[in-house]
Amino acid sequence: MSQDFFARHFGLEDGLYHRVMRTALERGGDYCDLFFQQRTTTTIGLEDQKVDRAFRTEDLGVGIRVLSGDATGYAFCEEFEEASLHEAAKVASAIAHGGQVVAPQAIAARAHPDLYPAKIPWGSVATEQRLPLLERIDARAFAEDPAVQKVRIRAMDGETRLLVVDSEGRRSYDEQPMTTVYVFCVAQRGERKEENHYAVGARAGLEFYGDDLIEKLATEAVRRTLLLFEAVQPRAGEMPLVLAAGSSGILLHEAIGHGMEADFNRKGISIYSDKVNQRIAEPFVSIVDDGTIPSARGSINVDDEGNDTERTVLVEGGVLRTFLHDRISARHYGVAPTGNGRRQSFRHAPLPRMRNTYMLPGPHAPEEIIRSVERGIYAESFTNGQVKIGAGDFTFYIKSGYLIEGGELTRPIKDVNLIGNGPQVLRDVVMVGTDLELDQGGWTCGKDGQSVPVSLGMPTVKVSAITVGGVG
Repeated sequence: MSQDFFARHFGLEDGLYHRVMRTALERGGDYCDLFFQQRTTTTIGLEDQKVDRAFRTEDLGVGIRVLSGDATGYAFCEEFEEASLHEAAKVASAIAHGGQVVAPQAIAARAHPDLYPAKIPWGSVATEQRLPLLERIDARAFAEDPAVQKVRIRAMDGETRLLVVDSEGRRSYDEQPMTTVYVFCVAQRGERKEENHYAVGARAGLEFYGDDLIEKLATEAVRRTLLLFEAVQPRAGEMPLVLAAGSSGILLHEAIGHGMEADFNRKGISIYSDKVNQRIAEPFVSIVDDGTIPSARGSINVDDEGNDTERTVLVEGGVLRTFLHDRISARHYGVAPTGNGRRQSFRHAPLPRMRNTYMLPGPHAPEEIIRSVERGIYAESFTNGQVKIGAGDFTFYIKSGYLIEGGELTRPIKDVNLIGNGPQVLRDVVMVGTDLELDQGGWTCGKDGQSVPVSLGMPTVKVSAITVGGVG
């Protein structure tokens, strides 16, 4: 990575950072940071074998934050002129001021890992090189089955360069590639139409799309769609639930993971607020949030506050060990930040956010888990989830899955409503499979009006009982 990107392109240097931080702290404050960001994104869409959209956006600006005790002042500007930076610094200073006046320390660059080196960076890829990728997926999907009527593809890629400088003298730089492709498929048999989709995403360059992945994008989108023609509705009631390995980790992310973000606990919103070092699940249940997985969508070399990324063990052997911390929550709890301070862009202050969240493998064979269920539900993918963060109450629709009858997967199901409570579901996990699978889907997490890329995963997991909506 070229550590001097902002210096070469915009003339930014340590002297300017010092001057702006002195302005931000001139009315008081115990900490200040500057978050410089430059992001380029290209979007191409293909529908009905034609390009229906193609555009490139560039975003650039800086966020300035001042902390004074529990008060936070934040302002941003969309240019790097020094006069504008000082004006933004004065706004942040006016919001959070008072107390001691801290002088910015001497600045030194920090070293970070490179978890996502792009062999073919998107900045070097012409539009003419992107389009054949979409056309190959489109052609392969139509060739998969004559019932396929429409294929819609959305491809987004880009590069983000960020620089974090703070009043403690730390200067951190990162380059973050990102690519995501969504494939939507509509199929028709008789008068009946069904639609489904499949997506992949990663922090990688064009090299991510090998022949196998292109094949999978097309065939998996078609498979998921055709399966819906055979789907039935199960009988309603309480029954065992088996979560398939991989994308069913969205239930873990939404209904449980958010409750372990420290800001919700600091404010007393989360049910886990007083549960650290207490048992909240069976001994074979362990959950981690890991920012260090190479090229995963939620991985970061450094967080948006300049803290080192890490693999954070949230639940160890069924015992809650810690929360996900940014700088503010870490100071509140008297612990070190866990590298979870993330933000959508320079227009937003950082918050504790998940990265790649998953449950570790357990002792049970996946086949053993399915055989243990006489009558229940096997959930492969979800849609339209709603979660009350904190309490963890949720409703999710199973987009695709199967009935389990007599210990075997039988008929497909769709649009089945699950109603439950995340912490209770975690307590009701009675078997965990050996087959952990990290999902490559283009997952994006929303919180407080901010969206950040994440990844998730799960081994096959059995929940002893959950309320299932259906017929009867």
